[in-house]
Amino acid sequence: MAMKPEWAHAKNILAVRLDSMGDVLMTSPALAAVRHSAPDMRLTLLTSGAGAEVASMIDAVDETLVYAAPWVGPASAAGSARSDLNLMAELAARRFDAAIIFTVCTQSALPAALLCRLAGIPLRLAHSRENPYALLTNWAPEQDTCIATARHEVQRQLDLVHHVGYETADEHLRLRYDGNDVQQMQQALAAAGGSPDRPYIVIHPGASAASRRYPADRYGVVAQALQAHGDYQVVFTGSDEEAELVAQAASRMERPPINLAGRLSLGGLAALIAGARALLCNNTGPAHLAAALGTPVAVLYALTNPQHTPWRVPSRVLSHDVPCRNCLKSKCPQIHHDCLERIAPETVLDAVHALLAETESSVQKRAVPQAWTRTSHWRKPSLAPCARPLAF
Repeated sequence: MAMKPEWAHAKNILAVRLDSMGDVLMTSPALAAVRHSAPDMRLTLLTSGAGAEVASMIDAVDETLVYAAPWVGPASAAGSARSDLNLMAELAARRFDAAIIFTVCTQSALPAALLCRLAGIPLRLAHSRENPYALLTNWAPEQDTCIATARHEVQRQLDLVHHVGYETADEHLRLRYDGNDVQQMQQALAAAGGSPDRPYIVIHPGASAASRRYPADRYGVVAQALQAHGDYQVVFTGSDEEAELVAQAASRMERPPINLAGRLSLGGLAALIAGARALLCNNTGPAHLAAALGTPVAVLYALTNPQHTPWRVPSRVLSHDVPCRNCLKSKCPQIHHDCLERIAPETVLDAVHALLAETESSVQKRAVPQAWTRTSHWRKPSLAPCARPLAF
């Protein structure tokens, strides 16, 4: 598809993605398509605090602005009306030529579209269910009106930028990390009793929503079986707040696991996952890190929403079908959590073994430190200075 003439002249572009780390990662192929089609343009990403950290690891993004949007997330997390006005003034001062507004299918793009219009941005692109009239200059009619048949989140955003002519032949997720991240990871691994020279499996038992967490003690049952087999080190990860989940998992193990919860930066976590033979986790950000890094991933996938499965990477997606699937809830409204609770640890273990058997034949037997850049999608950071995120 040829670039729409008005978009061909856009050299200063604002991308809006106000959701979580995983959502920003799943938007990275679309951002790469914009960069590929217009290599000389400047791309600024307006995102959440959670999205900003991973945005700094995506080469297509030149600068990041942080904004707690009142129409995304809980009201308690939103900024004041003054912060909204300050952001509008900042966007106006930057004289953007165009804005691309990325949303999940359950969100409206129109609040962000109004913000961009008031900031004087002449071109504005988004999905929309209703006719946006002058709020958007270019809009893709919403196809994902039924959550059960919604496109994958990555495909949704690629289709949006395609609407005005941005294309890329490489539709993988994008992510980079550097030597400092590798060093931090190796030091943390060694300090926790692990060895960078032995193969390992990463287990990440956390997730931001309670409805997406497989019981932590069952992760411990699976980890114990993997540990007993002896071929792989078992490494647990998570935030400081998820340390209790790791402790619950460890209570089901005969000897303590290698515990890196709270000990890694996002770059260090990326370096760790890049060197792993597999990742086992819930539907959460690290699953998308693995997809970006080419690491096989087994996901305990709550059926709250269907469109966030691992993208273009060897994977196993484990769920138990339930009548209440696609509920979109952060807490199970039925209380039973059957879409996850009914998955036996033995089923999880079998899936991990099958994934390893499928992928080990393609993994060159080599020292683990050489694997930190094994993905073909990793690139060295740009030498151009990257502005610090600005918060409003």
